[in-house]
Amino acid sequence: MESQPPEMRASDADRERVAARLREGYAEGRLDVDEFEQRLTAAYASRTYGDLEPLLRDIPLPAESATAVARTEPTGTADRWRGRIGRRPTSRVGVAVLSGVTRRGAWVVPRRFTAFAFWGGCELDLREAHFEDREVVIRASAVMGGVDIVVPYDAEVEVRGIGIMGGYEHKATGAGAAGAPRIVITGLAFWAGVDVRRADPPAKGADSQP
Repeated sequence: MESQPPEMRASDADRERVAARLREGYAEGRLDVDEFEQRLTAAYASRTYGDLEPLLRDIPLPAESATAVARTEPTGTADRWRGRIGRRPTSRVGVAVLSGVTRRGAWVVPRRFTAFAFWGGCELDLREAHFEDREVVIRASAVMGGVDIVVPYDAEVEVRGIGIMGGYEHKATGAGAAGAPRIVITGLAFWAGVDVRRADPPAKGADSQP
């Protein structure tokens, strides 16, 4: 964190920055689950910079991280999410059995969404999606099929799924920008693949798009 008097009051953005780096540290294996949960709870309960500083004291800041990207986002980044969170969901389940299912465009992602593919394919494109809540959980599983998920470039993402004789892609895991949703993806890939990737950010100087 930037140097500040320890007695200075921390803002919500300060707490979110520390929480984001804790999630990265957990994903990198620097914290076990108990340490991560304790520090995350302490981060959101903190009142001052003095409360926050010890939480990252033994976690090095990466040279290039999603947290750094979030801190350097244009001012309008949070604005683009205003009005896209708190909508009523359009569907809660997508099932592809010997077939295909697609969700794209301005669909509404519910708090809990289940995607299942059996000898079929399921495509979830969240770049232009709206969200029922600030945090959503997608249960994506595939058996001899595939699930492809595209998440917004500035969302906070945590991938927890596992692969058995298949693959579950975790590279999209990382922190997000202030105001963006948190997307948790979990499930099982058995003789199948679940691919999760971040959308490319807009080119510098271009109009911000979802």
